[in-house]
Amino acid sequence: MLKLISSSCVRSRAHHLSPSSIPALRPAIDSTPPLLNVLSSLRRLSFRNPNLGGRVFFCSDSNDGSDQVVEAQVKAAESSADEADSRAASAIVPTSPRPEDYLTVLALPLPHRPLFPGFYMPIYVKDPKLLAALHESRKRQAPYAGAFLLKDEQEADSSMASGSETEKSVYDLKGKELFNRLHEVGTLAQISSIAGDQVILIGHRRLRITEMVSEDPLTVKVDHLKDKPYDKDDDMIKATSFEVISTLRDVLKTSSLWRDHVQTYTKHIGDFTLPRLADFGAAISGANKLQCQQVLEELDVYKRLKLTLELVKKEMEISKIQESIAKAIEEKISGEQRRYLLNEQLKAIKKELGLETDDKTALTGKFRERIEPKRDKCPPHVLQVIDEELTKLQLLEASSSEFSVTRNYLDWLTALPWGEYSDENFDVIGAQKILDDDHYGLSDVKERILEFIAVGKLRGTSQGKIICLSGPPGVGKTSIGRSIARALNRKFFRFSVGGLADVAEIKGHRRTYIGAMPGKMVQCLKNVGTANPLVLIDEIDKLGRGHAGDPASALLELLDPEQNANFLDHYLDVPIDLSKVLFVCTANVVEMIPNPLLDRMEVVAIAGYITDEKMHIARDYLEKTTREACGIKPEQVEVTDAALLALIENYCREAGVRNLQKHIEKIYRKIALQLVRQGATIEPPLADAQDIEPKEAKVDFQDRLGENCGQEKTSGTSIEVDKEQTELPADHSECPANQAADLEDKKESEKDRESESTMTVQKVLVDKSNLADFVGKPVFHAERIYDQTPIGVVMGLAWTSMGGSTLYIETTRVEEGEGKGALHLTGQLGDVMKESAQIAHTVARGIIAEREPENSFFANAKLHLHVPAGSTPKDGPSAGCTMITSLLSLAMKKPVRKDLAMTGEVTLTGKILPIGGVKEKTIAARRSEVKTIVFPSANRRDYDELAPNVKEGLDVHFVDDYMQIFDLAFGHEQS
Repeated sequence: MLKLISSSCVRSRAHHLSPSSIPALRPAIDSTPPLLNVLSSLRRLSFRNPNLGGRVFFCSDSNDGSDQVVEAQVKAAESSADEADSRAASAIVPTSPRPEDYLTVLALPLPHRPLFPGFYMPIYVKDPKLLAALHESRKRQAPYAGAFLLKDEQEADSSMASGSETEKSVYDLKGKELFNRLHEVGTLAQISSIAGDQVILIGHRRLRITEMVSEDPLTVKVDHLKDKPYDKDDDMIKATSFEVISTLRDVLKTSSLWRDHVQTYTKHIGDFTLPRLADFGAAISGANKLQCQQVLEELDVYKRLKLTLELVKKEMEISKIQESIAKAIEEKISGEQRRYLLNEQLKAIKKELGLETDDKTALTGKFRERIEPKRDKCPPHVLQVIDEELTKLQLLEASSSEFSVTRNYLDWLTALPWGEYSDENFDVIGAQKILDDDHYGLSDVKERILEFIAVGKLRGTSQGKIICLSGPPGVGKTSIGRSIARALNRKFFRFSVGGLADVAEIKGHRRTYIGAMPGKMVQCLKNVGTANPLVLIDEIDKLGRGHAGDPASALLELLDPEQNANFLDHYLDVPIDLSKVLFVCTANVVEMIPNPLLDRMEVVAIAGYITDEKMHIARDYLEKTTREACGIKPEQVEVTDAALLALIENYCREAGVRNLQKHIEKIYRKIALQLVRQGATIEPPLADAQDIEPKEAKVDFQDRLGENCGQEKTSGTSIEVDKEQTELPADHSECPANQAADLEDKKESEKDRESESTMTVQKVLVDKSNLADFVGKPVFHAERIYDQTPIGVVMGLAWTSMGGSTLYIETTRVEEGEGKGALHLTGQLGDVMKESAQIAHTVARGIIAEREPENSFFANAKLHLHVPAGSTPKDGPSAGCTMITSLLSLAMKKPVRKDLAMTGEVTLTGKILPIGGVKEKTIAARRSEVKTIVFPSANRRDYDELAPNVKEGLDVHFVDDYMQIFDLAFGHEQS
């Protein structure tokens, strides 16, 4: 915003406008009149002689930072002595030619604001040629140039460009390009001084460019413009000028900045003319450069005054807004300061009266109140630490960092349940019912929990144990932990250590670290509020190991019954008794648990569920839960046992039931969609029927009633209306109209209720035939490839992550020749299985050599042994006896019995060693309808522990030597 320069502005500009560069300003009036005299002089300017007065200088500051000094010049009286004095003290360099004699001038671009006559402006000239031309003009006693405002670029938005970018583009403009960017009307400026690249210009009169003379530096021909003649006694001009003066007076009242500037330069104010008044108002306003250029180009004095009046009016509005903003902010700040002071005084008064304590006293009281009920049960060493920390808290300043550390430490110490235990449930029968309600099967786990309860009942106190549940995914390891907690009436807390690589998660951080926290066990005790919860540590076989230590080693102290009575957390740094906590860990593969950690746990294996158990779980648990979750009523859907069996056998063969639950949810989601779609198609017709039903029902009922009026009463009719008719009085043959209407209404209400109750859609039946419509094509197919196994093919039993499966060992002869005996293996076999195949080949050659010495099959035949499916990796020693049987079948050209499956590791001497996964392999054999199974004798105990429904209908043989298998496999023909 343009403004008159202040005294501070003059002092700061002293180094730019030195006395040597600018002649001293001669005051036109000897004494400094007050501000009112200035304004009154402004009002009398139109009545004074315009030919009298002195020179007046003004300074204006634009928003863009460019300084302008305004010279208001009024012609002085023509006396020779006064003229000499005026020239001596004038700010304009005396020249022999008059300004109006210059018709060809250098063109100086003004990037920010135009230069008004009577004002001065400093500019920077970066072009060396132009600067040299200006110096040359001063030397030739012709210190005049033309100052013209630059036009905005049409391609770019001037409001988006920064000041440095604008100046850079101005300096780059030369010749014709610069000529096209200049406004036609400018100001004839006197070159007052040149200091380096800074040139100070003083405006004299208006110019108009006519043509370009030269390009470098840009020189143009100009015409000198004069104001149009005007009548200073015209009422409109007077009124407009008075309004401009009045507005300027108001602005001076509201804006202290303008008032200070005017008061500072009052001694330089002479008489104003009406054109100079218009220029003065436009120059000191905050208008943009285009509005100022419009004032500069206007030669009609009346129109120029009107334009200036608009600008100063706008400046007045801006000043009012500024004043209101300043007032609002001042009121807000004063109100906040007053409120703050009153609050501080209120706190001081309450503190003096004892009505309120400070923060430290309140915190100390809270911590003491929290620990007081536990003081009798709390260990002495913990109480000692708490008392020391409370004393330390009183001595610390609330603003210190140690204060917050101590406060958090006391918060954790006092929040732990020291000596608080939940009541144990020693009811074995009740616990058994809870476990059975939540889970089907899992007899080993349930038996172990009941043993734990029985020991606790005999001892009379609770105890802690570390139990590890191992098994494939989806068998209920995690969910059984919550049921155990409910059966024991203990609080339950679960945290997973899968991928855990930071020891601080177990042992906590040191208190010296920023954001330090205790470990998981301390957080567990605070959350549950008791010292004997059930803690489920999930995925303990998937512990990580990183740069922050080995969490498996940190768990040794936590899960060791001899050490966890004095578990030391890094954050609390006081021993904690965890001996009453029951730890239940879960793992998929026990072998992945470090041996020192595994040695401290009691492992309970969960092998998985057989088909019968899955059927019970799906029918009694999964289906019921899923149906309620989907909002489906039992009478709306029926899933047959055949459908569930097909779902288990063909889609969900894994050991767990998680995948089975997903498929059941998928079925019920599709059923829900089907029910909603049927309801959407049924509801609109029902709505239409309800609209028209009363009339139709009325006509139908009257017709029937009319027919029955002339007939005798009959019984046993199938028409519902007759049932209502039997309730009519004896004289119903007269058929009164009101009774007919009552019967009609009753009939309609009953039919409406019946329609609402029977509006349910048709019952959805899920059977084996339409199961694929709900869950897609079967994932698994029958494992049994052959009804009668051919020569060289034998069925084996294998353990997989899915629970167990049958697989075939196939052997065929590739070629035969003297001394070409060899064995080729395929089927993605592991190293152990390849070694088993080599052992089987050696044992089979020995048996053939003993039984049929003349048979040279193995010595001369190149054999190929394959184990389908080829895309499934296989490894393990338990297929040894199956491979021997396959090789012997091919060598003797005899097939084995069709309902036989075997498993067992074989040594070079033919001994059968024990294997694992007896339950899974037995289930797989039943699934393939195998009746005869061969197991090693060492696995008899594992088989005897199986449920009776698993062993039902199976003929199991336990063998120690392979020759027993030989007789069983190839002796069926003799028998």
